[in-house]
Amino acid sequence: MAAEESEAKLQLFLQWLQTNGCQLRGCAIKSCGPNKGFGVFTSNFPSDDGVAMAVPLDLSINPMSVLQDPFIGRRCRAMFEDGDVDDRFLMILFLTVERLRSNSSWRPYLDVLPTTFGNPLWFTEDELAELKGTTLHRASVLQRKNLQALYDDKVKVLVDELLPGDVSIREVQFEDFLWANSIFWTRALSIPFPRSYVFPGSLGDQNYISVCHNCDFGASEEGMGSDVFDDRNGGRHGDNCAVLHKENSDEISKSEDGETVWVEGLVPGIDFCNHGYADTFFKAILYSSYPSSYLFLKPEAIWDVDRMGSMTGIPSSMYLLLANPNKIEMDKEICISYGSKGNEELLYLYGFTIDNNPSDFLMVNYPFELLQNAPLSVSKGKLLELQKAELRCLLPRSLLDTGFLTGCLKDEKCQLSNFSWSGQRKFPSYAHKLVFPQEFMAALRIISMQDHEIKKATSLLEELVGSIDGKYASATDVQAAVWETCGDYAALELLVDLLRVKMTELEDGSGTEEADSKLLDDYHHFDLEGRRSFAEVKRATRIWRDCVVYRKGQKQLVRLFLQEAEHALELCASEPQ
Repeated sequence: MAAEESEAKLQLFLQWLQTNGCQLRGCAIKSCGPNKGFGVFTSNFPSDDGVAMAVPLDLSINPMSVLQDPFIGRRCRAMFEDGDVDDRFLMILFLTVERLRSNSSWRPYLDVLPTTFGNPLWFTEDELAELKGTTLHRASVLQRKNLQALYDDKVKVLVDELLPGDVSIREVQFEDFLWANSIFWTRALSIPFPRSYVFPGSLGDQNYISVCHNCDFGASEEGMGSDVFDDRNGGRHGDNCAVLHKENSDEISKSEDGETVWVEGLVPGIDFCNHGYADTFFKAILYSSYPSSYLFLKPEAIWDVDRMGSMTGIPSSMYLLLANPNKIEMDKEICISYGSKGNEELLYLYGFTIDNNPSDFLMVNYPFELLQNAPLSVSKGKLLELQKAELRCLLPRSLLDTGFLTGCLKDEKCQLSNFSWSGQRKFPSYAHKLVFPQEFMAALRIISMQDHEIKKATSLLEELVGSIDGKYASATDVQAAVWETCGDYAALELLVDLLRVKMTELEDGSGTEEADSKLLDDYHHFDLEGRRSFAEVKRATRIWRDCVVYRKGQKQLVRLFLQEAEHALELCASEPQ
């Protein structure tokens, strides 16, 4: 009965798409299997242009459509103009309200969307315990707490206000808001709208862009870095967008037929494309003869926007374009790329991981509270402020390709070559192989400084610019003075300590990297023995397995970056000081 009900809802959704001008050309939306949701599959040979689907942008859920919605638009415009909400919150609120309205015009679309998710915001306490010691565990606990507070303080009141006295509508629950939040973050993409679409005459030329993202109601959070999960110009399919629109780093950009404004939104139909690649080469061994930059990932399809209708015949539409339309297989799922994302981001947003993910990264940070309580905190804080230093950094796996454990050299020259004003501190022989970003190393140098070193660095800066109290010293000046004063040794010692502490936290939470490897080996061995079908095992243990894959990858990266730091410290100790 469940399968029949699901199929009936899918047919209503397909009719709804067709009624609203969507065209499925050479593709079909269908079930991916039990408990796997829906995907986009090839159904017949597409036209020569390779367009598999075209969807009018009028069918998208975006900030403009919410502000013009006949049901909640007036109230949303008032909040938006007052700066009380941002564009993302508007869409999440809209999804929450429409889910509760039985007569919603979006009902066919909402009924085929997933109702549960595999990301940590939906984990049980036992499942979340599998992430103990990781950055993702802390961020997930904090984010769920923040979302609950946002629901209690604002969302529930707003929904009750927008749906007054309708006995046919059940009372809103936190899970409704959590569902809407997850729908947005798993399905939204950055759409290059024509400026005329974003600023329609009926609403006037309101300053949308200045208000967008002024509040962060989404996935970001402490210890993870807002730039990791706050993919403003990419969303779910950002890397496809970057390939097709080189100007997507700007929220407003120029194009041949006018200005383009990048706005996040949901596009029914295209948002059923899942993540995958046509040709994927993953290294079996992390350090082989191929650096990770050689890894070639080719999505089976990409999307683009047809402003004038020259590609699809539908002006202002988004279309799905097959990468190799002449080599298509029938009834094969059409996948797109969600971008080069590490397992931390994939699990946090989408609820899955990739084995041996070449885009994995490690977050390393120096706790701000330690700096506040440390000796000389005021002086160090001033130097950090002048230098615009970051107390945390991302270490992508790809950095290891140019480290001490490989034979590759960095292409760029190390900026330390210009740091010594007096020439007394020689350029380090190991600098070209140091994988850690100089911005973070510069912050660690300041944090590890002694009193006499702070006085010496301050004196050097005063000789150059007069007084640092006037904040005339540039970030480069500060970085140079600090490096010439104290070099790298204490900073590398601190870095080694940070990485060792991080490894201890990971292992205290879930055991060693070797233990995780054994768990994954047992998982695969269990499948191969055929005691149960692979689908049954995957359904029963998918979340557990994804947690193990992620945390094992984090331990591996800590181990490898720790080896790099320890080797750099050893070389630094042998350098003349």
